[in-house]
Amino acid sequence: MLKSIQFLDRKMELTLGDVIQILSHEHNNQTVKELTRKYILQSTSDDIIKKGLEFLYVNGFYEDLRFLIKKNEKSKSASNREWADMYQLMINNQLKKYTPRELLQQLNCLHTDEPELNCLAAFLRTSIYFDLHDYDQVGNLLEAQTELLEVIEDSFFRTNFKIRLSENLFIYYWIRNELIIARKYAYRALNNTTSTMTKVRLHNNLGLTYIFDTFSQGMYHLSTALDLAKQHYLTDLTYKLEQRSIPFLCAHFNQPDGVQSELPKEQAYIEIAKGNNTKAEELLRDVSMENPFALYYMGLATQDKHLLTRSREFFIEKQSNYFFSRLPLQALKDL
Repeated sequence: MLKSIQFLDRKMELTLGDVIQILSHEHNNQTVKELTRKYILQSTSDDIIKKGLEFLYVNGFYEDLRFLIKKNEKSKSASNREWADMYQLMINNQLKKYTPRELLQQLNCLHTDEPELNCLAAFLRTSIYFDLHDYDQVGNLLEAQTELLEVIEDSFFRTNFKIRLSENLFIYYWIRNELIIARKYAYRALNNTTSTMTKVRLHNNLGLTYIFDTFSQGMYHLSTALDLAKQHYLTDLTYKLEQRSIPFLCAHFNQPDGVQSELPKEQAYIEIAKGNNTKAEELLRDVSMENPFALYYMGLATQDKHLLTRSREFFIEKQSNYFFSRLPLQALKDL
């Protein structure tokens, strides 16, 4: 099948979207991903080599992505080298190799007229400002992304970028505690993405949006995320779900039986749910209190209104997180 597509490519100059569409007629989603991955890595087309970076990135083929970045870096095409620079910055952001301010400086050095790269730059800036908790900038960038998307002609990129925009809008409205709007964007992204990594992220975060609703709704999404992560050997996401998200949800709803975590904050929350406040306090003694969740857990363990108030202020004043600020507020009301 790949040889047939490569022959057609030489005759017709297929786009990456064309390749995926042709493969989709005869194969299931997982096979399409694997064949597309191989096609990209074997291609000699400058266009496929540079645009294949996006396919490898969204599907989590990071080893192949690093290989293809190096291949584009050595290209005679200035455009391919610019694409390599952009995706290297995106990888650096994921790995947190630089501070957000350093990444912004590096990003500001990249200048391009290509619509796809302008969109990617806006998405990367959004991610950086999320890390900085600067949601005024995030809001401005989200508006700009909508306009940037209008000039994207490539159907593969337009689809991918719409999903990424929906995921960003989900996080933005979730943090602002506007849950109806947030979930609308989350489900829109879920219904359109074929990326397992994106689905796991969305289900994980969707599960956490239900902590003030019902345990069953939250656990449905977290269990779905965990099943997908395990099926596709997404070890980092599996760890996050098993060690952080699921223990947090279970402890929050006072259902700690059989739940464990090797992370001190989550261990402490589990002990609080069991009524072992003294043990929870011991677990938190070596944890930095420069964290609103740590303050919240310590406030619960010690029944200290001052710590709970500090936690709420931290969430609001330093992180502009109006959703999770409801945790210490509810605890204060219950004391």
